Amino acid sequence: MGKIPVLAAFVFLLVHGTGIARAQEKEKAATPPPAGVQATEAVKMLDAGAVAPEFSIKDSEGAPFHIVEERGKKPVLLFFWSIFCEPCRLEMPVLQKMHVQHKDSGLDVVGVSLDGEPLKSSIRGFVKQEGYTFKVLIDELDSREMFKAADAYGVAGMPTLFLVDRAGKIILARAGRVKEEELEKAIQAVLKK
Repeated sequence: MGKIPVLAAFVFLLVHGTGIARAQEKEKAATPPPAGVQATEAVKMLDAGAVAPEFSIKDSEGAPFHIVEERGKKPVLLFFWSIFCEPCRLEMPVLQKMHVQHKDSGLDVVGVSLDGEPLKSSIRGFVKQEGYTFKVLIDELDSREMFKAADAYGVAGMPTLFLVDRAGKIILARAGRVKEEELEKAIQAVLKK
């Protein structure tokens, strides 16, 4: 008998909570920004065909990584993630597999953690524990309090993946998990170019 009231309370919160959230969104949208503050557009994720933005951040060991240095040399598989993101954790073994299979063909798999510098040791520990051998970067905030890499690519959620060809053009852009077969096909096409 105790399960029915809990279920009823859950359904009530789900139905009414959604309505409250919608009302709050409408109110926020209708409220103009304070004087002197410009309204900004929502972050838009870059699509396939766009030029991959340049960024420079450090890896989990503190060594600098400049994506522009990869241009003309090898394609890059960028993966934005967090140690707190369960879908990211489920995707990472696939990325490790792609790294192992294609590193000798020239693919550079790069995981960009959005957890920040304070969690660097936790990130390193997680990567080591799971046996991931691809490059792991830690995104940083710039002077405007924006992520140097994630915001440039329009990352709004995790996991988010970008496959960039040797010329610096985005070939595949996906938010959420990607099927291994789809990723493999895209990588094969990029490696043949």
